[in-house]
Amino acid sequence: MKICGIILAGGQSRRMGGREKSLMQLKDIAPIEWVAQRLGPQVETLAINANGDPDRFNFLGLPVLPDTIDGFVGPLAGVLSGMRWAAKEHDATHIVTAAADTPFIPKELVARLSKSVSPSKQISMAHSNGRIHPVAALWPCALADSLENFLTVEDQRKILVFAERHGLTETKFELSNGPTGHDPFFNINTPDDMVIAEEIALGLLQ
Repeated sequence: MKICGIILAGGQSRRMGGREKSLMQLKDIAPIEWVAQRLGPQVETLAINANGDPDRFNFLGLPVLPDTIDGFVGPLAGVLSGMRWAAKEHDATHIVTAAADTPFIPKELVARLSKSVSPSKQISMAHSNGRIHPVAALWPCALADSLENFLTVEDQRKILVFAERHGLTETKFELSNGPTGHDPFFNINTPDDMVIAEEIALGLLQ
């Protein structure tokens, strides 16, 4: 496999009062930068999927890929953009996606997701703390045409429906065994979540 990483930063941050949560400060580091620092060493190269002014991500020095489908159709649009870019620009076979608001993703995410796929189970998604995380996943770039048809012709949006159609396997991750005991896929959606993230970050940086 040749795997590129795509950080999905297309969320609308409704529960953060419209503030872009991926760019807020978490121990003086933006959550999206936490994700980049953790995912970057695991993949061939990284890019960000986001719409709007790409200059707001200049500090990361990464390419910014807008959705190739008009309208806010959810994370699968970012997956599609990532597939197209990775295959065309880097001859990649797969992408691994991670949300920009999950700053504590595992440093072994890509290795473990890639080990669990097979010809009949083409898509691997992370699972922790009793639930699946649909945007923490490994996707074959060869499914780009099928995904575009799913989004445009079928007008479908549900990630698990698409994944199960092409064979879905779940890769289980445990809670952190460090002092914080956190879910590695903890995501920041609300101001209260940011307070919890600060506590986790403090534990990781000590």
